[in-house]
Amino acid sequence: MNTKLIAKNPTAYHNYFIDDKLEAGIVLSGTEIKSIRAGKVNLKDSYAIIKNGEVFIIGMHISPYEHGSIFNKDPLRDRKLLLNRKEINKLIGLTKQKGFSLVPISLYFKGSFVKLELGIGKGKKLYDKRQDIAKKDAQKQIAINLKNKQYM
Repeated sequence: MNTKLIAKNPTAYHNYFIDDKLEAGIVLSGTEIKSIRAGKVNLKDSYAIIKNGEVFIIGMHISPYEHGSIFNKDPLRDRKLLLNRKEINKLIGLTKQKGFSLVPISLYFKGSFVKLELGIGKGKKLYDKRQDIAKKDAQKQIAINLKNKQYM
């Protein structure tokens, strides 16, 4: 099936070490789907929690559909994620361990369905973030030097 990326969480890899990833469906209304097709979704401050044996995404902002009416939903409402019982039990076991969180990584279309890539991550400390930034800067400098050497 072809996939089309809708939105990425820019802070997911910056704030967390992502150990494992899952693909989850999402329960949405009709006007929310239309807004998502227009690309009006933001994952930046969102996270997932497990409540009563079900997984919900909190803080995902889907802008109200501009041609909608009274059927528009609250942009920040909690949305249920669709996972198998086996996957939910795995997530419950991992999140009970110290420091693990459920982090949305990206939202995309898989065929005609909207899917959410959910990462199981452990929070980074400030010095880990600094190391990552230094590593990226070094890689960037190497690429620039190689590019300049090619043209000489």
